[in-house]
Amino acid sequence: MTRRPLLIGNASGFYGDRSDALREMLTGGPLDVLTGDYLAELTMLILGRDRLKNPDLGYAKTFLRQLEEGLGLAHERGVRLVTNAGGLNPAGLADAVRELAAKVGVPVCVAHVEGDDLTAREDGALTANAYLGGAGITACLRAGADVVVTGRVTDAALVSGPAAWWFDWAPEDHDRLAGAVVAGHILECGTQATGGNYSFFTAHDVRRPGFPLAEISADGSAVITKHPGTGGVVSAATVTAQLLYETQGVRYLGPDVTARLDTVRLTDDGPDRVRILGVRGEQPPPTLKVGVTRIGGWRNEVVFVLTGLDIEEKADLVRAQLAETLEGVADTAWTLARTDHEDADTEETASALLRLVVRDPSPDRVGRALTSAAVELALGSYPGFHVTTPPGPAQPYGVFASTSAPATQVPHTAVLPDGTHIPIPAPPSALPASPGEPAAHSASPGEPAAPSAGPAEQPAAVPASPAEPAADSASPAFEARGSGGGAPEGVGGAAPAGSGAEPRETVRAPLGALAGARSGDKGGDANVGVWAESAPAWHWLRDTLTVDRFRALLPETRGLTVHRHELPNLHALNFTVTGILGAGVASGHRFDPQAKALGEWLRARHLDIPVDLLRPAQPPVSAPQPAQGPAPAPEGTGP
Repeated sequence: MTRRPLLIGNASGFYGDRSDALREMLTGGPLDVLTGDYLAELTMLILGRDRLKNPDLGYAKTFLRQLEEGLGLAHERGVRLVTNAGGLNPAGLADAVRELAAKVGVPVCVAHVEGDDLTAREDGALTANAYLGGAGITACLRAGADVVVTGRVTDAALVSGPAAWWFDWAPEDHDRLAGAVVAGHILECGTQATGGNYSFFTAHDVRRPGFPLAEISADGSAVITKHPGTGGVVSAATVTAQLLYETQGVRYLGPDVTARLDTVRLTDDGPDRVRILGVRGEQPPPTLKVGVTRIGGWRNEVVFVLTGLDIEEKADLVRAQLAETLEGVADTAWTLARTDHEDADTEETASALLRLVVRDPSPDRVGRALTSAAVELALGSYPGFHVTTPPGPAQPYGVFASTSAPATQVPHTAVLPDGTHIPIPAPPSALPASPGEPAAHSASPGEPAAPSAGPAEQPAAVPASPAEPAADSASPAFEARGSGGGAPEGVGGAAPAGSGAEPRETVRAPLGALAGARSGDKGGDANVGVWAESAPAWHWLRDTLTVDRFRALLPETRGLTVHRHELPNLHALNFTVTGILGAGVASGHRFDPQAKALGEWLRARHLDIPVDLLRPAQPPVSAPQPAQGPAPAPEGTGP
């Protein structure tokens, strides 16, 4: 007898997400399992510093505060809780949950998963943690755990582990596991699947998106939805945006299974319901990813405000005045952001920002010596001298790197509610590469980019299927303004050279008039996913947005290796830019250290787009007015 679908939700996408989400998900509708994702590369560094101060810490303390009410609600409703809030100390958090349960009088069985901590194997590391799979979670749930706490597991394991428990899947059930991994990847970032951080946000009321849930079936297929009455939207496009987030290539490698993203199909299943079908799985690789954080040194930052005329000359003067102070500093980065406008009607819009970021192994070189020199310029530099905030002392910064470890050498262990330790064997594995894998179009610095796939490599058209959004589905608002001037080299052109296509009437417009995007970080690399909402727009996007065109639109990617992957079922392209984020978010390498807005910058870049692909501008969807007072502001801030 086939068991009914598993109802599994998410109540946290990062350490600092909405504190009332746990209660909202537990009271908003039926659930079997509720997950919470608290870990990211930066979070591991934060928790590592917490552990230095107090060895009993190292976990996400906010989870305990949410449980003060949530534990009783989950017990009343029979909902299991699964979270990676254990961070660097899952055993410590499990004990703290037991203490809290006794305090509030809720009888729960608590288990945890450990074995990911490999810090002792990495010289000089603050933290080093293997990304475990979901099998340990499965074992804990099979043993009757009401709450399962983990350390560093893959984000998707929070969903695939409970799904394997619910349906009693075996490690060899690759397609089913892959379907659950894809569902887990969609849920892991919370409201990013329900309209948060969504390119076409003006088409929906996304002031306070509800958190997502999945209805996972025994065959691994799933429906992504949300509780009735919650805000935001679940559509093929919002799900596509999250599918593309922080992925690299068509094979999504995991410790339990390799999910083939090029097999994912999406279909509408009613209002705020998107069905995921056809996901194929393969054996996992023989190694596990290991995330390593270290203290990289000391950094400081000063932002000078340059107002009015002679902006470039003012910037040159400050650089020259501080040149002697900066001699010997290991890393110095100046950035001039021309936020100023000519003949501006406010002082702020007449001003540009000159940002100085310094990093060094010694706090002395980037501490008082720098701040004193900057302050001493106050009465002897450019006219209108001031800074955004007073310079402060040097601060330590972290760096992130990833390595790997054989899965058979990582002691993945489930610690059951009765204290029994169960070793979790590594599943049978295979190398990820195999014949027939779609090749990435990529180019390294100084090399010509591979051309877009032509008829010999890929069909000229993607056949319509139930998964394909209709050509007349909602598209971004745009108003044609006429074709204005020629395009810069490598940026314009509607019909690629050699395509044999008749020239089409084009208009100069931002790429975002036609395409959505979402971007993020993987250590020092950035990922940018781009998708179109109709088949004709996809064909144009596939043929137009080559690696060369991508680099031309985003000049900061020049000189870096760029990989390009095609996902026809999703009408999407996925780009990975190697090294653009330096040593990762904690090192503060660039203006947007997690590449969160890299995709939006790409969408804002102009090129020649065929007129027939663009629709007239549509007014934004009006948000419903609350009965009394203003709408509540979203709580929490982005990672």
